[in-house]
Amino acid sequence: MPDGAGSLTLSLHRSIHAIGAGDWDGCAGTDNPFVSFAFLSALEDSGSASTRTGWLPQHLCLHDAAGHVVAVAPAYAKAHSYGEYVFDHGWADALERAGGRYYPKLQVAVPFSPVPGPRLLIRAGTPRAALAQALVQACEALGCSSVHASFCLPEEWEALGAAGWLQRIGRQFHWINEGYGSFEDFLSALRASHRKTIRRERREATEGLTLRTLRGAEITPAHWDAFYVFYRSTTDRKWGDAYLRKGFFPLLGERLGDRCVLMLAERNGVPVAGALNLIGADTLYGRNWGATFDRAFLHFELCYYQAIDFAIRHGLRRVEAGAQGEHKIQRGYLPVPTFSAHWIAHTGLRAAVADFLTRERPAVRAEMAELATLSPFRRTDGA
Repeated sequence: MPDGAGSLTLSLHRSIHAIGAGDWDGCAGTDNPFVSFAFLSALEDSGSASTRTGWLPQHLCLHDAAGHVVAVAPAYAKAHSYGEYVFDHGWADALERAGGRYYPKLQVAVPFSPVPGPRLLIRAGTPRAALAQALVQACEALGCSSVHASFCLPEEWEALGAAGWLQRIGRQFHWINEGYGSFEDFLSALRASHRKTIRRERREATEGLTLRTLRGAEITPAHWDAFYVFYRSTTDRKWGDAYLRKGFFPLLGERLGDRCVLMLAERNGVPVAGALNLIGADTLYGRNWGATFDRAFLHFELCYYQAIDFAIRHGLRRVEAGAQGEHKIQRGYLPVPTFSAHWIAHTGLRAAVADFLTRERPAVRAEMAELATLSPFRRTDGA
């Protein structure tokens, strides 16, 4: 372990239950629900994060000399690069064409969730450098080619970079609450053409439908059953894998309680579409969506506009609506950077990836600056 870390010992665990809720959440804190024991254990206990889906838990745990848990990290040994949203398929192809072996790799992430948040979960006084070094040791002990921390916090990205990891940036689109008193107050900050478009989309999306916002215990087993059908309709339509098993959603509701928010659209009393959100300390996180009813703009209504309305009513600072989607800009979601860090053992691949990232980072920042010019918000001069 690095200087200043004291006498720390590393252990690896193939189930989060081996660490326990108290020790895990004592390191993870309560701000971000995706790194909570509740969320990650629901993934494991439902069989969603498992050998079946290629996400084999290998959670890291650091103990001090007295045996107390002082740091943890959600880590998974993987034989593929699916469900990550930070794409490294080209890196894998390059190494394997050269006769190397990219898989298995070690992924420090929240499975199937492109949600920025902490990845180096430490108690106060534990240096991040200790966990960074422990991740490299775990990677080597497991025979992995590399270790990747995806959607980490900026300060973690800096710490991992200082420890010699390669740094990558991406981008998402987030909505920021500038102290709006209502959805109409938010609309008043937009240019007139965008206000008109959003109002039209909301009218067309909701015609003949009843919208409901359910939270915590208001979400019944029947609602979760309906939502799983919506989830499967999305994965089937996009030719994707249904990583999340049916049992995941009710487990999530049971373990996260009021932090679960389900936006539903009903037609003649029957749910036909839904969007699942989780609440953090100051953020509403859009998670999954689906529908069995084809209606223009219904996705925008449930995933973007209902989320904004909820955030305003509950005093939340931000809405994060998932990966990708330049169409979000016109609905008030602006580009922000995301961060990942990568340690690669193979010196040749490491050098090639380092060169690629040196060129990619300014290109991503330039793209974000260009996208920001498409903002629907009125300029400060009122135009």
